[in-house]
Amino acid sequence: MSIAHIFLWATAAIWGFAFVAQSVGMESLGPHSFNAMRFLLATLSLLPLLFIFKPKQSQNNRKLWLGGLAAGSCLFLGFTCQQIGLQYTTAGNAGFITSMYIVFVPILGLILGHKTERHTWIGVGLALIGLYSLTVGPNLSINKGDAIELLGTLFWTGHVLLIGYLSRYVSALPLSIVQFFVAMILASITAFTLETPTLEGIKMAWWPLVYAGVASSGIAFTLQTLGQKNISPSISALILSSEAVFAVLGGWIFMEEILSTRALVGCGFIMTGMIISQWPRKPVTAKVALN
Repeated sequence: MSIAHIFLWATAAIWGFAFVAQSVGMESLGPHSFNAMRFLLATLSLLPLLFIFKPKQSQNNRKLWLGGLAAGSCLFLGFTCQQIGLQYTTAGNAGFITSMYIVFVPILGLILGHKTERHTWIGVGLALIGLYSLTVGPNLSINKGDAIELLGTLFWTGHVLLIGYLSRYVSALPLSIVQFFVAMILASITAFTLETPTLEGIKMAWWPLVYAGVASSGIAFTLQTLGQKNISPSISALILSSEAVFAVLGGWIFMEEILSTRALVGCGFIMTGMIISQWPRKPVTAKVALN
C-alpha cells in the first residue's frame, strides 16, 4: 500500500468519524448554528492552503463565483439535511445513506445524457436494495431522520455533478473556499433566524466543531488532494466510499450505537453496491485486423 492510498484511507476515516462529532456537537448547539461555525472554521482552515497548493490553472472568475454560489448552496442544503437528520437517526445510518450519492450520481447522469456502464447499474440495484433494508420498517414506514438524510443525498448528488463540471474551469481549492464561504453565510442567516446561538454553546461544542470544521475540511481536503495525485479516480472513489463504514464504527465505539440484523444486511448491500459501481475496469483496446 502506497502513501497515497494511506492518505485516501485517512480521508475516509476522518469523514466517517465526523458524523459522531456532528451528533455530539448538537448537544449544545442547534443544527444550523453548528453548521455556521463548521463552515466558518472550514473556510479559515482552507485559506492557508492557497499558499501551499497554488492554483496551476488560470481561473475563470465568473464560473468560480457563480459556480461557488451554486455549489455552496448545495453544500448548505446537504449539510442542513444531514445535521437535522442526525437528531432522529444514528451516525451509522446517516453515513451509509449519505454515501448513496455515489450510486445516485449515475441515475441523474443518465437524465443529463451521461453514459453509464452495465456494472454501475448492478451496483445501483444492490445499493437500492440495501437502502430499502436499512431505512424502510414495518408497514413500509421510514424513520424521520433517515428520510431527511435521504433528501440530503439528492443535494450531495447535485453537488458532485456540479463540481465535476466546474473542475474543468477552476481549481479545486479556490472553489472549495468560495463554496464554504457561501454555505457559511446561508447557515449563519438561518441560524440567527431560527435559533439563538450563544458563545457558551459554541464553547461547549468546541472540539466537535474543530473536528468537523478543520479536520473534516482542511486536513481531509489536503490528504485527499495529495492522495488523488497518484491514484486513479475509480480507485479513489472506491476508497473514499468506505466513509460509511467508518461512520458505523464511530457510532459503535463512541456512541454505543448498535445496528439491527436487518440494518447490517442493508449496510452490506449498500457497501457491495458502491464497490461494484466504482470498481475500476480495464480499458478495452480495439483489435486491428492485419491484411
